[in-house]
Amino acid sequence: MSENTRQASWLQALLPLTALIAMLVASVVLFGDDSSYGPNQIALLIAAAIGCLVGFRNGLSWNQMLDGIVRGISLALGAILIILVVGALIGTWLLAGIVPTLIYFGLELLSPDWFYVAACLICAIVALSIGSSWTTAATIGVALIGVAAGLDLSLAITAGAVISGAYFGDKMSPLSDTTNLAPAVSGTELFAHIRYMTWVALPALIIAVIGYTLIGLGAGGSADDGGLVAMQDQLVELYNINIFMLIPLLVLFGLAVARQPALPSIFIGAMLGAVWAILFQPDRVAAMADGEGLVAGIELAWLALADGIVISSGDDALDSLLSGGGMSSMLNTVWLVICAMTFGAVMETTGLLQKILSGVIRMVRSTASLVATTIVTCFSTNVLTADQYMAIVLPGRMFRAEFRERKLDPRVLSRSLEGGATITSPLVPWNTCGVFMFGVLGVSPLAYAPFAFFLLLVPVISILYAVFDFKILRLDESADDAAVRQPGAA
Repeated sequence: MSENTRQASWLQALLPLTALIAMLVASVVLFGDDSSYGPNQIALLIAAAIGCLVGFRNGLSWNQMLDGIVRGISLALGAILIILVVGALIGTWLLAGIVPTLIYFGLELLSPDWFYVAACLICAIVALSIGSSWTTAATIGVALIGVAAGLDLSLAITAGAVISGAYFGDKMSPLSDTTNLAPAVSGTELFAHIRYMTWVALPALIIAVIGYTLIGLGAGGSADDGGLVAMQDQLVELYNINIFMLIPLLVLFGLAVARQPALPSIFIGAMLGAVWAILFQPDRVAAMADGEGLVAGIELAWLALADGIVISSGDDALDSLLSGGGMSSMLNTVWLVICAMTFGAVMETTGLLQKILSGVIRMVRSTASLVATTIVTCFSTNVLTADQYMAIVLPGRMFRAEFRERKLDPRVLSRSLEGGATITSPLVPWNTCGVFMFGVLGVSPLAYAPFAFFLLLVPVISILYAVFDFKILRLDESADDAAVRQPGAA
């Protein structure tokens, strides 16, 4: 801001946020489930416009705010490209029979009584090995949603279990970008952070597993064995189901474990799906294409990358399960991400976000209130900026000096940043993580949030530890302070 720019008042800072909350509530009341689409985008843009008016009032020019919006949207361009490529991957994997194969074997192996807990643990193992909750949800998660539909189980609970497992694995993996970012911002070492995070994450996972076990035992799916066999028979009629269909999945996981960038890795997976469709699904390609042969196969695979596929088997439930994907299926998600980042950028550029966050520090009195305030601030930043990275970096910069002043080990800050920012991001419908999970799993964050036990438990357990002063490290109590503090950390 220039010297002629006035500082924002509390009323000005709260005005766009209050307007956004009111419009989002109205969106849910007026449009119900459809509020996951256009109405939320419009609410975000109107709230951003209100923030711009406040910026004009305080002396900012339109060019200053536009530059801020462009910078804000640019932060999400990587995520937008990943979202589009994931849509392409789902389209070609459906066409190639990769997702149907996972569904087939899932129906073979998974029991309704143990399905939710198995879904959580499978996703936890996969995410731990590859360090990506997004990739886990977009591959194994999509297949598990399909299996849940086949078993006539709750898609909302399944999505909650998938996301809980995926985020546990993500937080315990040194391959995860956010797991690296949090200790970098707080000034601690990666593996020290992961070991310290385990004290919160592992109990949360254990409680979540118990919860999914009880739900599964008490409300098994209504699909009988005959129905499952019938669905497997239909899958075999539509696709060539065999173990070779899993090779693209293994390649994708191998690239992730090798720490290759997510975007090219997922693109390679999508292109492998296109090749697999031509090689292994000639009958399916011939049935869906206008002709036969290599040209028809390339044309259909091309369309699957762009617009996904539509299956017409005569079974509406199966058709819904096996149809979808394509980059075009993610355009609503991209629209929402752009609008959310616009709002967050306006709030930051006009100083309204900083005004809100700076007032929060004044309420801190004790260690417990500091940890709780950090977590709440991270979640609030998730809501305001719609981006988990900003929810880590901004509060991390704000509270780092306060944690140091109170002689608290930087690992306490890094764990609080994870618990309030990364863990809660899929719970916010307009956050990039929330819209991504909705895009790939087809379940609204408002529907799966009550069942995402791990995501709900981690912030609560973190705050309880602080209240009872359990595992709250202090600098004079740390034997490895020198190893914890990284002089070059952000």
